[in-house]
Amino acid sequence: MDKLKLDGKRAVITGAGRGIGLASAQALSEAGARVVLTDLSEELLASGRAALAAAGHEAETFVLDVTRPGDVTDTAARIEADLGPVDIVIANAGLAWDDTGAEDVDDALWLKLLDVNLNGAFWTCRAFARKMLERRRGAMVTLGSMSGLISNKPQRQVHYNSAKAAVHHMTRSLAGEWAERGVRVNCVAPTYVDTAMSRDGIEDEELFPIWMENTPMRRVAEADEIASAIHFLASDAASAITGSVLVVDCGYTIW
Repeated sequence: MDKLKLDGKRAVITGAGRGIGLASAQALSEAGARVVLTDLSEELLASGRAALAAAGHEAETFVLDVTRPGDVTDTAARIEADLGPVDIVIANAGLAWDDTGAEDVDDALWLKLLDVNLNGAFWTCRAFARKMLERRRGAMVTLGSMSGLISNKPQRQVHYNSAKAAVHHMTRSLAGEWAERGVRVNCVAPTYVDTAMSRDGIEDEELFPIWMENTPMRRVAEADEIASAIHFLASDAASAITGSVLVVDCGYTIW
């Protein structure tokens, strides 16, 4: 059990104001980590910080748009300089699918999905890896999706699926480059999760029954269930694991 403890470690989480990011912040805090939340606005960060405080945890916060590589690099440098070494990075920031047929996806929407979900994850990993590689230690967890493994139905989301599949392979590639230099990189690939991002689909009387028909456990996941997988991969309990995509999908990809 000691290998699951994160006492004295500092963890940075992107997109941490709500949803899976906030649940991950709570899970890592409960394990003893000192967490740093980043998100797009002070409002999101204030909400996340308040939720953690209500559970008895403290957090540092930084406004960050992960689609701006210069800002990501600068923020990583500020965190290292002001707070100290970063041990864990959770590249969680993401944008949900938009039900648009492939032939009608406009250029801006395609680029936006790739920019947030893929580029943002890479800029984050790259920026924080530089110091981790110097120290020859660190753990990173990216957020993929079961949609990076299968093509969901009935919604049309070629842009989202493509971005998440790329995140999976990016994770493997980074893991291969950095394995001998002490930095592990893994990915969690969730199913539909009961968060604000999935709320429209969960409340859709036509869409949701189809989701459940295709899910062996007949339910969506909770954010804390995804956070548990993230905690495991970030901890020393997963010290021999790198380049893995841990699927947390209530069985969706079985069929």
